[in-house]
Amino acid sequence: MLILAFASLFVGVTDISFFSLLNGINQDVFIISRIPRTISIIIAGASLSICGLIMQQLTQNKFVSPTTAGTMDCVKLGILFTMIFFGTASFLNQVIISSIFAILGSFVFLQIIRKIRLKDIIFVPLIGLMFGGIINSITTFFAYQLNLIQNVQIWLQGNFSNVMQGSYELIYISLPLLVLAYIYANKITIAGMGEDIALNLGVSYRFILNLGLIIVAIITSIIVLTVGILPFLGLIIPNIISIYKGDNIRKNIINIALLGAVFLLICDIFSRLVIYPFEIPIGLTVGVIGSFVFILLLLRKKEYA
Repeated sequence: MLILAFASLFVGVTDISFFSLLNGINQDVFIISRIPRTISIIIAGASLSICGLIMQQLTQNKFVSPTTAGTMDCVKLGILFTMIFFGTASFLNQVIISSIFAILGSFVFLQIIRKIRLKDIIFVPLIGLMFGGIINSITTFFAYQLNLIQNVQIWLQGNFSNVMQGSYELIYISLPLLVLAYIYANKITIAGMGEDIALNLGVSYRFILNLGLIIVAIITSIIVLTVGILPFLGLIIPNIISIYKGDNIRKNIINIALLGAVFLLICDIFSRLVIYPFEIPIGLTVGVIGSFVFILLLLRKKEYA
């Protein structure tokens, strides 16, 4: 991760080298743009990966994540709601409102999968994708009606090119939430086993469930508002780690965070170099690679069913 982070600092349209920085050349670009971009990539990769881990544990399904549970679509609906009713709201207020929509959407999704009888490992995320599609359709309909579709489209593709000093700092809120997730990792695991088991083991099921949903909602809202939607990241990273390291959350959470950061750094560097000096939105790169890995995971689960 450190090697990729160092490489990320020196990749871009503006030619920056280590020796040029020592001579005071392009230091402003390096400080204002490159450093914030690399930091936000690392935090976003680690945060969304752990969000996927939390959702997978709470639902006891390896194919559930903010992408396949409609959480990101609910955040986008919250952003539209903010544009309509609170057009001059600050970034912090946008995060709060979007987080509320994400919490409500995740809660509705959990209630849906509790009511259904078929709990097949693939059937549950398919319901989440349909639920997210419905939310996305509602958002698109009202955006068209109110001539806000271009504003909403901004959040469809993740893009770190606009991340600069003074516009990304709220992403640091994710860090204490990640620490909180690490502290409650074992209790989140117990809560995922069901309400009866959690109560028998002395764990407040409702508290842990709400805590997990709040952590996922706030982090997802911050990431979407800062850089846009990064699909499949929270889905594939926890699964890759669990294949090789097992399902011990407390031991895996650091590995998941590191692999998520590494994966996003690789995608970002690739996006900047593939059609240099132009740049592909990183959301497109992550979506293509992530969907391919998702298919491989589906085939692997079927093979080892």
